[in-house]
Amino acid sequence: MRHYRFRILNVFAREDALSGNPLAVFEDAIGLDETTMQALALQFNLSETTFILPSTAATAQVRIFTPSFEMAFAGHPTLGSAHVVRESLRAGDSLSLEMRAGIVPVTASGDHWTLEAKPPRTREVAASRDALAAMLGLSAADLGTTPLWVNTGAEQLVIPLASTDAVVRCAPDSALLMRDASLDLPASPSGARSVRAMAYVWSRAGEGSVLARFFFSKHGAVVEDPGTGSACANLGGWLVATGAAQPQALVVDQGEAVARPCRLGLKVDADARIFVSGRVIELGRGTISL
Repeated sequence: MRHYRFRILNVFAREDALSGNPLAVFEDAIGLDETTMQALALQFNLSETTFILPSTAATAQVRIFTPSFEMAFAGHPTLGSAHVVRESLRAGDSLSLEMRAGIVPVTASGDHWTLEAKPPRTREVAASRDALAAMLGLSAADLGTTPLWVNTGAEQLVIPLASTDAVVRCAPDSALLMRDASLDLPASPSGARSVRAMAYVWSRAGEGSVLARFFFSKHGAVVEDPGTGSACANLGGWLVATGAAQPQALVVDQGEAVARPCRLGLKVDADARIFVSGRVIELGRGTISL
């Protein structure tokens, strides 16, 4: 029997230690195969569980699993894993993480962590504005400017809305979400493929602030994520792709609708580089014996 240490953290936390997006991180995953990692992610049943491994290309390698599939990149697992790597490997406040999406640089100031996302790739949305509005349970007048598929590490549908009231009123239809916001995920190392639907809606809430929500499909239902770093990075990619003023810094609030308030920082610098930041809190530690 082998023993594997894990930590439970909250990422994008606000003042309350029980705010933010929960994450489980296995400090040293040597000896765990892909099937066991997937089973452990299902056991914890959080939005993501990560596994830290040695890397020859970065400070550490990180594999990210949801309860049902592996992800190439995700924001809050990146920041939370970096928080653990800094302590467990004595890596300091500037490090890099090797993920399936590539090498991600991460820096820290105390418990506040920042990742640099990849340059955005975008494509147009096939669905009409009326179809997107129906998907979200809104009217076409509630939609803002150009929706886009954006990929700064994980591709997602980014939909600007006309008001924060429209963000609050979103009530997505699961069948329409699967029809108009789905994409094939990259194959895992085992060759398994899956389809996932996801939509990130947002509106400016005042000078320098944004209200956002992120919806995705799970077992035929719509689930809402409390704090989505990859989508926040894609919002930065949307700003770059649509010619928004640079540099620009935004505070993004998310998660109120699911009683897990999160606060994310988004910065697009003068060179169109995209940075996502947030506070990481460790809640506890434990051991799994297998």
